[in-house]
Amino acid sequence: MLLSTGLDLTQQVLPPRSLFVNHPMGNPFGRPGDGDQQRRILRAVLGLAERVAVPGTIEMWPEPWGEDFDDVIDRTLGAMGPS
Repeated sequence: MLLSTGLDLTQQVLPPRSLFVNHPMGNPFGRPGDGDQQRRILRAVLGLAERVAVPGTIEMWPEPWGEDFDDVIDRTLGAMGPS
C-alpha cells in the first residue's frame, strides 16, 4: 500500500493499492497537530487492504488541503537548495 502526494509518479509505478492525498509533499497525513484528520487518512490507507481487489487501484482522498499550498512547496524546495 502506498500513501502518495505525487499522483503522476503513482500512476507510472502503479503499486498494488494507493491512496492519493492532494497535500503538500511531506504532509501526506495532513496538517501538523490535526490528529483527527491524520487518523482518518491512516484508517483509509490501511482499509485499502480490505476494500481494493484490483491491482494498481488508486483511490483519491476526498478532503482538500483547504488552501493554496504553493508557499509550502516553495519553502520546502528552498530548504533543499543552496541558500
